[in-house]
Amino acid sequence: MCTVCGCGEGQTVIDGKDPKKHTHSHDHSDGHDHSHEHPHDHDHSHDHIHEGHDHLHYGNGPAHAHAPGLSQSRMVQIETDILAKNNEYAATNRHLFQQKGIFALNLVSSPGSGKTTLLTRIINDMKSEFQINVVEGDQQTENDAQRIRATGARAVQVNTGKGCHLDGHMIGHALESLSPEEGSLLFIENVGNLVCPAGFDLGEAHKVVILSVTEGEDKPIKYPDMFYASDLMLLTKTDLLPYLDFDIEKCMELALRVNPKIKILQLSAKSGEGMESFAQWIKATRSAQLVGHPSLKASA
Repeated sequence: MCTVCGCGEGQTVIDGKDPKKHTHSHDHSDGHDHSHEHPHDHDHSHDHIHEGHDHLHYGNGPAHAHAPGLSQSRMVQIETDILAKNNEYAATNRHLFQQKGIFALNLVSSPGSGKTTLLTRIINDMKSEFQINVVEGDQQTENDAQRIRATGARAVQVNTGKGCHLDGHMIGHALESLSPEEGSLLFIENVGNLVCPAGFDLGEAHKVVILSVTEGEDKPIKYPDMFYASDLMLLTKTDLLPYLDFDIEKCMELALRVNPKIKILQLSAKSGEGMESFAQWIKATRSAQLVGHPSLKASA
């Protein structure tokens, strides 16, 4: 995973700006001069090859990953260092959200699940009640941010270049551009990827994993880390179920097997079915988060 290789480092662009060239409130005492050396430690055993079986499990070992030339211990150390730094940035973001009563959701899915369509629908459904801001994550283009802005919501586009996920540092820069209002909703639409975003805390209140019925019902057990890390699963594009061979009960059973605590909602952004349930979930979980925030109690 990318915590091992450090993919796309230094290529992020936020609404056309290089985040290294503008001021911000994060402590960069480490200097960001990441050399990303890849020492070729050849002390790893190739126990991931099982003779006589058509199964190559590269998730074996303490790192649960494989990188050519890196030992398991080296990969564990790299991942620990990267995630520790990310968690510092995420903690700063979370503190800001708590101070200002901002309810932040991290929307994660594979490409093509309908995240942006779902997002535009829920914004239109809720914008009369809340100020809404969006951080859009894609490797390239500003297409999705433009779609969000067409709803009237404010959006910042984060282009990650070769990077396959958003991280806490990127979100911190995006927040500087957005300056989200006290008591507002913040939706973070992560880069389409069911692997790497699972490991990166952004400071959000909840991860929401989106799975469309046009995908396989076995996604939860193929990509268990993402479903385990999420508090809510949205099964989208349910208007297409009559035309598909998708076992929705099996999908939900597998998701609950991976994460017994995950809540599951079925909906269609096109027909509107289930959207009210999603809106009610947002309001209820937001209200629970605002307990102890007197200035926002009335509006919750």
